[in-house]
Amino acid sequence: MIKNFAHIAYHVMVVLLSAALAFSVPFLASTLAGSLLQFWAFIENEKVFLVALEISTAVVLIVCINMVKHSWESRKLLRMAKSAGMVADTPTNGIFLKRRVRKMKSDLGFAREVMIIGSTGYRSFVEPEGDLHEALLNSREAKIMLLDPLKEGVLTRARSIPDPEITPEVMREQIIRSIDYLKGLRHAQKAVSLKLYPEMPLLKLAILGDNAFLRHYHLGLNVRYMPEYAFRNEQNHGGLYMPMYRYFQIRWQDPSIPEYDLDTDELVYRDRSGSEVSREQFSDIPMFTGAPVAEYEDMVLEREYACG
Repeated sequence: MIKNFAHIAYHVMVVLLSAALAFSVPFLASTLAGSLLQFWAFIENEKVFLVALEISTAVVLIVCINMVKHSWESRKLLRMAKSAGMVADTPTNGIFLKRRVRKMKSDLGFAREVMIIGSTGYRSFVEPEGDLHEALLNSREAKIMLLDPLKEGVLTRARSIPDPEITPEVMREQIIRSIDYLKGLRHAQKAVSLKLYPEMPLLKLAILGDNAFLRHYHLGLNVRYMPEYAFRNEQNHGGLYMPMYRYFQIRWQDPSIPEYDLDTDELVYRDRSGSEVSREQFSDIPMFTGAPVAEYEDMVLEREYACG
């Protein structure tokens, strides 16, 4: 009964307020009209004030038109991003956004299949503050591709970055630490697979379930200073999630890229069907010393220049 009374009282108050507003409109209109006439009678002969009013009106119109134009362009870019499946873009100086993306990666990796292509992996998932550390720990299964520390890709990548702290030795040490970390996860019964590719890295790609995070390795810049783009599988033909997913699968199934056996420290070569072809002990493989690296770097630089 009290509830019904409150409901009726609410409707009565709305009706009374509506009636009061309707009766007050003519009075307010006449008051505003009188005030406007008095104001115009005061300023109609003030030339300086009229010029200032015209300039102010023009400035307001220009600002409003630019805002409408900017809003229209932003909506157009938003539609383009949605058609590509892009859901976020993390600039290099966005500290709070980086934290939010790291939290998002941690949540998206929970009980999901995680697929990662990187260079050393040390700063990504070995360090506790790495953006993929929690995602890898919480994942159901992980497939990871890193640089082979004994091949020319490490030398080429290290020498392409003008940072004295980034050397081939440092990168090799980071890769070995990443391998040891993955061994620990394997011993803890985590489903982890590792492959080592030989050439210089092109993309830093992390696929967490139906979400993909992408950066690219730029000559002369650390990948940490490159923006990161997030894509979601939106089930549309123009989305970029599926091409990235297929790219990873093609790389993972490449028979020239061996799998690192985390239990025996052997490189396992397989054919297209996944059948084992041969094995070789990782510690017995001679380290690439970098004799033809200069020629390889020139080839890469020429390719980058040709691609713009």
